[in-house]
Amino acid sequence: MEQTLQALGGIMIKAIPTVIALVFLHFFFRIMLFGPLRKVLKQRDELTAGARKAAEASHAAADRKAAEYEEQFRAARAEVYKEQEEIRRRWLAEHALQLAEAKGNAEAAVLQAKLEIATEAATARQNLLETSGALADQIATSVLAGRPAPQ
Repeated sequence: MEQTLQALGGIMIKAIPTVIALVFLHFFFRIMLFGPLRKVLKQRDELTAGARKAAEASHAAADRKAAEYEEQFRAARAEVYKEQEEIRRRWLAEHALQLAEAKGNAEAAVLQAKLEIATEAATARQNLLETSGALADQIATSVLAGRPAPQ
């Protein structure tokens, strides 16, 4: 057993440089390989996060612009509708004015025609009154004289 322990002690002594080399390699790789690798991965994550934030900001800005354009479009549409409504109101007012003017002209023409008819009727009555007396005299004279009345 003692030989085994001595052999084991010899193996351990021979393994010390290997253990030291392994510990050295561990710290060397940790400092020289994994440190820069972590640094690069961290930078990549930061850049990715920054790009993601920039994309989100760009998307939000695009949404704001779209909403702004939509609002401007609604305002322009409302302005067009307002102008159309104003034109329609003016047209209706002009139409009503023309209608009232035409109605006034028609009423004036009807009144003028009534006055002319009344004047003609009065003139015809006057003529009838004037000629009825003369015709009555002629008829009376014809009847009394026995001759036929003139036609």
